[in-house]
Amino acid sequence: MKIMREITPVKEGQPFVVLEHENAKFDYPLHFHPEYEINFITNFQGERTVGDFTEHCNRTDLVLLGPHLYHIWQSDRDPSHAKVVTIQFKEDFIGKKVFDYTMFENIKQLLQTSGRGIAFSSQAIHDVKDKINALCKSSGIESFLLFIDILKRLALDKEMRVLSNTSGTTNVNENKSRRISVVVDHIEKNYATDLRIGKLAEIVNMSESAFSHFFKKRTGMSLTKYILEKRLNVSSKLLLETDLSISEICFKSGFKNISNFNRLFRQRYECSPKMFREGYDKLL
Repeated sequence: MKIMREITPVKEGQPFVVLEHENAKFDYPLHFHPEYEINFITNFQGERTVGDFTEHCNRTDLVLLGPHLYHIWQSDRDPSHAKVVTIQFKEDFIGKKVFDYTMFENIKQLLQTSGRGIAFSSQAIHDVKDKINALCKSSGIESFLLFIDILKRLALDKEMRVLSNTSGTTNVNENKSRRISVVVDHIEKNYATDLRIGKLAEIVNMSESAFSHFFKKRTGMSLTKYILEKRLNVSSKLLLETDLSISEICFKSGFKNISNFNRLFRQRYECSPKMFREGYDKLL
């Protein structure tokens, strides 16, 4: 699939631009741009691709994308009745030195992590949806302060999910990139097995403590959370694309027992695996 570069409407002299689309058609091809982007989408049913990661989305989606990270939303509905609010802003929208201040530390970390794309929790969506809608109607210094407030709240989301294994822009040295690639590739091929930190650290010749710090710094999440996200992504895909029983999917995805699988799946998708599959089937 061809990847296009989008020329965004962000102009010199403005920190960001806000775009609203009612009944969005989602007909723009896979693309990227050098600006950050927040997408708040409601009443949506379809797939979202960010970097090398694709997943099915239902109803409401809130994502932060870093510079040069390719992405696309594809609706299952024609016509679509989704509404999209897009906020695009440059890397230096607030000045580089500002992020050296302690009060902006959380936002700085958020933007760094967004290089691989971030999806936010339902609680974070609830907390910022009115602010985003208000931002569409505000201007001047009021809109700027509101925008910073939105970033601040998103930065505090403890349930945010990093989406792509690769980022749009990378400044890490080649050796570190190779190491994390080796580990990620091992997880991709062995997610259904008993993955232990000692074994993974051994693969890249690191101590467990050093590996733990290294992995979180490079992926934006702990090893435990990363493996959990991978297994949940696999399970949701199997639920939608196969006729395997929920029990079979549980073990095929790497979970050790049904009750634990159901609990963790419900925490992530806010419904049981059975309801997840039935809800999707009704749309077909």
